[in-house]
Amino acid sequence: MHLKIEDTRLSTLLNSVVVGGLIGLIVSIFRLTIEKLLIFFQQLYQNFSTDWQWIVLLNLILAVGVGFLVKTTPDISGSGIPQIEGQLSGEYEEQWWPVLWKKFVGGILAIGSGLMLGREGPSIQLGAAVGQGWSETLRYRGSQRRVLIAGGAAAGLSAAFNAPIASTLFVLEEIYHNFSTLVWISALTSAVVANFISLTFFGLTPVLAIVYPHALPLNSYWHLLVLGILLGLFGRLYQICTLKLKTWYGKIKFLPRWLDSLVPFILIIPVGWGWPAYLGGGNTLITTIAAQNPVFVTLLILLGIRFVFSMVSYGSGLPGGIFLPILTLGAVSGALYVSIMAHWGLIDARYLPNFVIYAMAGYFASIGKAPFTAILLITEMVGSLQHLMPLAVVALVAYIVLDLLGGEPIYESLLHQLVPDILAEPQGRQERVEVFVKEGSQFDGAAVRNAQWPAHSLLISIQRGPRAIVPSGDTVIKAGDTLVVTLQHGNRKYVEEYIKQRAEVPG
Repeated sequence: MHLKIEDTRLSTLLNSVVVGGLIGLIVSIFRLTIEKLLIFFQQLYQNFSTDWQWIVLLNLILAVGVGFLVKTTPDISGSGIPQIEGQLSGEYEEQWWPVLWKKFVGGILAIGSGLMLGREGPSIQLGAAVGQGWSETLRYRGSQRRVLIAGGAAAGLSAAFNAPIASTLFVLEEIYHNFSTLVWISALTSAVVANFISLTFFGLTPVLAIVYPHALPLNSYWHLLVLGILLGLFGRLYQICTLKLKTWYGKIKFLPRWLDSLVPFILIIPVGWGWPAYLGGGNTLITTIAAQNPVFVTLLILLGIRFVFSMVSYGSGLPGGIFLPILTLGAVSGALYVSIMAHWGLIDARYLPNFVIYAMAGYFASIGKAPFTAILLITEMVGSLQHLMPLAVVALVAYIVLDLLGGEPIYESLLHQLVPDILAEPQGRQERVEVFVKEGSQFDGAAVRNAQWPAHSLLISIQRGPRAIVPSGDTVIKAGDTLVVTLQHGNRKYVEEYIKQRAEVPG
């Protein structure tokens, strides 16, 4: 029996290694260039009294230049994560080459100039573009193509943050929504290879190397509950504001949409003049806060500036993400919490670095509704397992609070703004989805003929342990089965959600 190499897991691994290596190199250069450019701008702002004319002129040129890139290729707007989620669900398509080079150039200019945007979203989109380009080179379609795109996205985030495990989980939990073995292998392999390349550029020191010599005692764990509640409330506020940015920017009638870039580039000038250290995505700022323990007033001003300008920057549609700005806001919130509690004598100020770490995880867990990713991401970025238990407490509490407030995952909500209507009519090429059946769901114990199936779909196989069953009308579906359903590409999102609702346990 002869197997085509493209049908084997070995082929997937080899392709993942190639994709991971390419992405590791591209994103490392992307990240390094941003860091160097940001240092240049911070030094430029320190000489504001003598160089202000050049700063204003340079910002205007950058605003028009990056805005024009977005105008010619709207797919590079924002973080890029909603676009990738839509691409993997069949709701959205983009051309990989224009996205790759324009996101690379536009992201460097927007983030490196000091705007409060993150590099992680662009890194994910850059990675997905490389994965898409490689799959098109090999003429892959359907699931093979999606696996490489998902693996590329994981590699991009891994190279940006040096967190391969969390990057893999983020793509599976937040973007791809599929935990099949093949996807895991591809994403993890690409992420590990990309991380290795990135480490050769930046060394083995964790991205957020925060020193905290004192573990939080158990009798202070009630603070974690309070902090989690506050972060859940603050996270919901962030979600609401982020989702209204498009409407707010729409009220600027005297500028075409592509020149909304002028707003953040002009408004950032007084911030750079007064607080040049506040500029950029915020990773250096996070470690500085943890090490220096700023006073209450400084933290309050910093929180206000970072919140407002992350909104102003992201809402303009410039290439840049909210991932790192979210972590920065979480870090400032955690430090502010300790500052207040220490003033009231309810906690020792020496635990401030601890709460900076906890709050980053809690704030991201609430806004992204991805607690597992948040816990693993901060653990890898900080480079220590000692804080795992308090991280989990804060992340889960913040997640529950936001869920009770009706919040949805931010990237999925942004995707719905990008693609307002989920396609309900089939179109395009054939694909398939795999859905796991949980105990107590509508499918559990139901015969195939009696189960409710969406239109324009066909159940072709039931994976039960190591066996693949060809179903008939009398075949009984059991908990633990994986249903393999064919559908058409343009109908993927609708059919997948329909089947998952019936394969999940109600409530």
